[in-house]
Amino acid sequence: MSENYQPTARTRVVREPHRGVYDRTEAYKILDEGFICQVGFAINGQPFVIPTGYGRDGDHLYIHGSAASRMLRNMDEGVPVCVTVTLLDGLVLARSIFNHSMNYRSVVVLGTATAVKDLAEKLKALHALSEHILPGRWAESRQPNEQELKATLVLRLPITEFSAKVRQGPPLDDEEDYAFPTWAGVVPLKMVAGEPINDPRLNSSHAVPGYAQSYTRGAHE
Repeated sequence: MSENYQPTARTRVVREPHRGVYDRTEAYKILDEGFICQVGFAINGQPFVIPTGYGRDGDHLYIHGSAASRMLRNMDEGVPVCVTVTLLDGLVLARSIFNHSMNYRSVVVLGTATAVKDLAEKLKALHALSEHILPGRWAESRQPNEQELKATLVLRLPITEFSAKVRQGPPLDDEEDYAFPTWAGVVPLKMVAGEPINDPRLNSSHAVPGYAQSYTRGAHE
């Protein structure tokens, strides 16, 4: 069900405000289609932006990594974070160089993250991370053992303060430039999976699973 919310002063889209999207369902579609999020935070005045995988379960984002990770350890201490996900859909070629653009969908989530201590939730979060990337793979893989779980830190970030921004459609030129003699339009971009490549040490009795053979990227229900 769609759920609009009132953006905060920090998440309201100021530049091109008509592109702002504050519908939770639409924002989740973008998050569910992306692979990598950029996690921004500052330590002692030094900003960092770290790319990492993520997963979503309900109204929470989960990220994980080594228990020794500086990023995760600092986030668990209550450092404010900014998480962004961007999907690039096309190159927009206008008649004027100034009006060239890109079609994209993006989401920004602000907040503070906390470490997941409960073992059941930790496994649920790791399941969400795995299924986010490749649905169906978790059930066919060895589950994490006790040592691996201890070495892994999982953080939960509530999706409370967020906004999305979307640019779609053709180029927007100044009226006098529409007569300029050059091609204008959109070059669509999409991610396409290639043919799966067997591990050289794969037992020949194992066929490529359907979820890998026919992999496509889109929002997961």
